[in-house]
Amino acid sequence: MTDAAARKRPTGLGRGLSALLGEQVREEPVAPGGERSPGVRTVPVSEIEPHPEQPRRHFDEDALDELARSIEARGLIQPIVVRPYQGGYQIVAGERRWRAAQRAHLHQVPVIVRDFDEAETLELALVENIQREDLNAIEEAEAYRKLIDRFGHSQEALGRIVHKSRSHIANLLRLLDLPALVQTLLADGKLTMGHARALITAPDPVALAVQVVERGLSVRETERLAQSARPVAARPPRAGKEADADIAALERQLGDILGLKVKIAYAKGTGSVTLGFSSLDQLDLICQRLTGERI
Repeated sequence: MTDAAARKRPTGLGRGLSALLGEQVREEPVAPGGERSPGVRTVPVSEIEPHPEQPRRHFDEDALDELARSIEARGLIQPIVVRPYQGGYQIVAGERRWRAAQRAHLHQVPVIVRDFDEAETLELALVENIQREDLNAIEEAEAYRKLIDRFGHSQEALGRIVHKSRSHIANLLRLLDLPALVQTLLADGKLTMGHARALITAPDPVALAVQVVERGLSVRETERLAQSARPVAARPPRAGKEADADIAALERQLGDILGLKVKIAYAKGTGSVTLGFSSLDQLDLICQRLTGERI
């Protein structure tokens, strides 16, 4: 384990950017009159480089072009978070903005400079991308794997950092056991996490994944397909009612989306959905997802 992993340091990573960076250096727009907020400075774009292990690997070209046009018209409103690195700066959070700023032909950009170590850098990049819902399931899983293997984080600790359940972390990590082609289909958005989870224990996940994409199968249909492909002795017991199996599939699908334990109760035309949380931060995340606003 590295010194970064062994060192017990108090951080605000579980609460995201504002808690970690400090209230006075939140990502705020330029003040009237052109003055920057305290803690924000302007540096040449050429002195900034991306982190080679940034969790996010896929950047939508159309979205980048749209952001670049906005930056051309209004400037870069939110500063990029960087750390000193080899005489220049390395991006901690905000690579998408940095890429768009280059497309907008900006020569200088606003940044917040913080002296993070390697573990803090990866943690913050992961938190920012998850909070912005920028990562696909494979990118998120790979980031968790790096934090576990290189810095000794447990699944429980990662869950606290990103406000997800331990089972959500475990399910994502299992996706890395899938063949490369299935992972690519998932990363490209042709399969969802629910589809991929159904294929994990299938005898030939690649062949089934191709069928799912070509036929446009739902998650529930994919689960049936994967079950029928298993040897009879390896198949799980059938549910007493088809409705029960559908509800269980919905619980898993909602759990994948929220990263929380979901329980659905349904009888005689009425029902309820229960979302489990283990901290006030997870409750805050639920409120944000339901309202679309910061609570």
